[in-house]
Amino acid sequence: MKEPIQSFIHSSRRRALLGAACAVPVVSVLAPVGRAAAQSADAWPVKPIRLLMPNAPGSSLDTLGRIIGQRLGEALGQQLIIDNRAGAGGLIGMEIGKNANPDGYTIIFASPPSLTVAPFLQAKPPFDPLNDFVFISTIGVTPNLLVVNPTVPVKTLAEFLDTVRNKKTPMNMASAGAGSQSHLAGVMLTNLGKFESLHVPYKGGGPSVAAVVAGEAQWTITPAPAVVSLVKGGKLRLLAHSLPKRTPLLADLPAVIEQVPGYDYSGWVGLLAPRGTARTIQERLRAALEKTMTTPEMREAMASQATEIQLSTPDAFRALVQRSLVENRTMIKALNLSE
Repeated sequence: MKEPIQSFIHSSRRRALLGAACAVPVVSVLAPVGRAAAQSADAWPVKPIRLLMPNAPGSSLDTLGRIIGQRLGEALGQQLIIDNRAGAGGLIGMEIGKNANPDGYTIIFASPPSLTVAPFLQAKPPFDPLNDFVFISTIGVTPNLLVVNPTVPVKTLAEFLDTVRNKKTPMNMASAGAGSQSHLAGVMLTNLGKFESLHVPYKGGGPSVAAVVAGEAQWTITPAPAVVSLVKGGKLRLLAHSLPKRTPLLADLPAVIEQVPGYDYSGWVGLLAPRGTARTIQERLRAALEKTMTTPEMREAMASQATEIQLSTPDAFRALVQRSLVENRTMIKALNLSE
């Protein structure tokens, strides 16, 4: 605990006067800097903004980020430029975001894999999920979808469970890699569903989904934006979703929890900024995001990706991240994935 300020004040009048004299030039130098920073925040934004994406181009999160980024830029009156910085499960992009200038011209598209899973996969993670960023708002909740190759002889969740439990057909599970959302969602399903399935990890969500389409693996449970178009095109068969109850976004599709008690493992996306970003900028970002996400066009665009819009306060977003950290730490420890 720091000593009281008074303990540093000397009783000598001579030293007090010297201290006062020394303080004058410091104030005269720092005051203009403070005013300049405030004026800069007040004028924000005056140039394009970087939307840092810790995911590869074409990934499910990249798809959502581009949909949101275009319209958010329109609300802010500046272009949002997507900057994909994939690698190390999202650690690379998040570290870049942490170290960015907190001037409002770098914001971060955050999700569980990069923010609340990847740090546990490294002995010394390069960022602190709760203290290195400011929380703007959550944006939406995205279910994971259980899909199979159309040649697999199952058409319902019940048939799928019967097949994998009785090993009637080889049923290998594809994922985007160890510790990915599709991996953890799949492991939770095998554990709670009381069945075994060979895990086949791929280098990213795109290759893992492509493997199921090609029949190299038979099933995956992966973020909805990665597979909705393939389901509509008949290249994958959709069996269930990971939300805790049925949703109008997915017609009458059953939730996994209906036949696998306790199953609830969906993803979310939200907006962060580097720690130190001015409160004025944070508030303008939040207001622009609310304006963007409440339009009929955006509701339709997000629904097309089976994503439910959910905005929140910064405190609620922080609490969500805290819960996600606890849940994912438990799973990663159980899977012995951490270094």
